[in-house]
Amino acid sequence: MLAGLLAGLAAFLVAYVLGESKVDAAIAIEEAGHAAHDHGEEAAPVSRALQATAGLGTGTLLYGIALGGIAALVFCYALGRIGRFGPRATALLVSGGLFVAFNLVPFLKYPSNPPAVGDPDTVVRRTTLYILMIALSALLSAGALILGRRLAPRLGNWNASIVASVGFVAVVAIAYAALPGINEVPADFPATLVWQFRLATVAIQVAMWTTFGLAFGFLAERALVPAAAPQEAVQPAS
Repeated sequence: MLAGLLAGLAAFLVAYVLGESKVDAAIAIEEAGHAAHDHGEEAAPVSRALQATAGLGTGTLLYGIALGGIAALVFCYALGRIGRFGPRATALLVSGGLFVAFNLVPFLKYPSNPPAVGDPDTVVRRTTLYILMIALSALLSAGALILGRRLAPRLGNWNASIVASVGFVAVVAIAYAALPGINEVPADFPATLVWQFRLATVAIQVAMWTTFGLAFGFLAERALVPAAAPQEAVQPAS
């Protein structure tokens, strides 16, 4: 839980520094587009400042704790089963694998968009496709891990890992081609802002998983690897 909390804190800091300005810019564009159609100003139920601080912080901390719990379970399974790695190396490998499975692969097919981008009528369809992509990526990642372990006795760990990785990429490419694409970015919306927002979301996930891997690996090693006993001073022979 502590590692997940630290990961959520890192995600909050990166989101606040890199992402909030992009969200504000997108909201300003959205409000400017609707200004001509508004006949009165409605008070927001939650202020933007509260959303960018307490709301964002609460969300990222809970998100980090939840994903940290999942990652801890994966770590317990992976330790000693994916090679002769210690707790720290295993934690970093697990964090990297979960980042690829839960964030990078779905992002490359369905990248995130800032406010004012996307048709409200298709939000259910877009959400369903994104969740489906996450589920497929998780299943394919597990399949690649199983394949690599089964091939390792014949091909060796290195070659088996390469074969499993190539197979994973190939099947993901097929899934990309089979699933429908979504492009609802308005033609007049600044492309630079869209990609700055998307890169910020990737940076948030990288910060979260990197922090979790480092923190959890440190804590796991302290708990699992016994400290070296101090050597007794050698007394000279009398």
